[in-house]
Amino acid sequence: MYTVMNRIAVPAVGAAAFEERFAASMRATLPGVDGLVGSRLLRPRQEGGVYVAVMDFADEQAFAAWMRSESFRAAHAHGPSEDGGSADGAGGGVETFETVVSVGA
Repeated sequence: MYTVMNRIAVPAVGAAAFEERFAASMRATLPGVDGLVGSRLLRPRQEGGVYVAVMDFADEQAFAAWMRSESFRAAHAHGPSEDGGSADGAGGGVETFETVVSVGA
């Protein structure tokens, strides 16, 4: 499995609106993406923490194909919002990982 994480700083005042926009974008652009195992948005528990968008792909090739897809362009069509967050996760720190061990569902 190939995992991509995007860290997104969002001011507390705009958190609720950011979550709504990000969730709507995920629901609109991710269904049917070949090789996408799952995607989730993690809310920080600590004040001043950052959101983390996590996407799991079958492999690096599936991720690369998504990056070239219309789905990717649609998800990233919007720039930063007034609250400083981004509905598409742009502008965060993107990290990639390969699964070494996975237990459970």
